Parts: sequence; C-alpha cells; structure tokens
Amino acid sequence: MPRSDIDRIREKIRLRQYDMSAHAMEEMAEDMLTILDVEEAVLTGQVIRVEKDDPRGTKYIVVGTGLDQQTPVGIVGRFASNGRYLIITVYEVTEAQG
Repeated sequence: MPRSDIDRIREKIRLRQYDMSAHAMEEMAEDMLTILDVEEAVLTGQVIRVEKDDPRGTKYIVVGTGLDQQTPVGIVGRFASNGRYLIITVYEVTEAQG
C-alpha cells in the first residue's frame, strides 16, 4: 500500500531532509515562529489541501500546532527534484484564514 502524503512529508522532516526557502524563513520570523514550531506542526498536523496546478510540482498545505500545542501553524511545501522536501512558506493560521 502506498504511503500517505503526510507520512512521506513527516519522514523528510524526521530525517532532516528538508530545506526552507528564504520566503519561508522571513514569514516564520514575522509570525514569531521557530523551526521547532514548524517541525512540530508537520509531525502532528494533517494535509488539508493538495494543489496540483503549479508547473513546479504538487504543493501540500499542512496545518498542525506549534511546539506550545496551541498555536496553529500552516506550512506549504513540495517534494523537490533532489528528493528533499522544500518548505515554501510558513504562517500562523488565523481565524480569518480558517
């Protein structure tokens, strides 16, 4: 049975086989999130949407909670051609984004 998308993404996070774009780093800092918040959100979250219309590859939108187990964190990423997972952007989920 093929592994689920979230299982594949989690494996890349656990193995530290991921990269973050400069944009993701900026957004993470702007929302006062840390890399540990991002990792925790992926490891405890779920894929809420898959976008297949980008010519650069399928994007996965994951939402989970940060290290404090309260802050909702969204992560947008894709599997890169080098086999690593690229985190494109990170954000604190607000009710308006719901």
